[in-house]
Amino acid sequence: MNIEKSFNLFHIYYHHFLPGIAVVFIVGCSEPLPPVPKTILATPISSSTTPEPVLSQPADEPKQELQDMVIRKLDSEKVRRGKIVYQTNCATCHGQNAESRPDWRKQGADGKYPPPPLNGSAHTWHHSTDTLSKVIREGSPPGIGGMPAWGDKLTDGEIDDVIVWITSIWSAEIYDIWYKEIERKQQKKRQHKLD
Repeated sequence: MNIEKSFNLFHIYYHHFLPGIAVVFIVGCSEPLPPVPKTILATPISSSTTPEPVLSQPADEPKQELQDMVIRKLDSEKVRRGKIVYQTNCATCHGQNAESRPDWRKQGADGKYPPPPLNGSAHTWHHSTDTLSKVIREGSPPGIGGMPAWGDKLTDGEIDDVIVWITSIWSAEIYDIWYKEIERKQQKKRQHKLD
């Protein structure tokens, strides 16, 4: 009899107490549930044919960061021309999709670095349009890289188009940071010099 009684107590404990602990643990550890609208709470469910009410959450408001992101207004014709100029003149070293090669961070035997990616995964976006134009026109600074000067091979318009294409392939986040922190500041400096 004692064994049977113990088994029944264990059975009650197992089927009621442990699930209760689990519910307390789950509810206690999870985020609070959203409030249920009163209209849903008051909805009668009179039969099995009545559909279950569907709780709908209001759409999340866009995060402030996304609202403040710069929207690219790039000239599609410049992007198209820039891609052609890039693929004709730059892709051999920087990669077909501006991805470069895996070892671009390692100095070569000559002490110079290989061409970096231009797709936003390296430091290109740390430079203003003015700086990028200068590097394309004049080549890499001496002793740092092996990029030749393109100023005698490409027109100013072609160089501008290549830069527009490069910025067009950057992620929205990279473009936003570049524009706000690098490009806009450079434009303000340029404007200040003119004033």
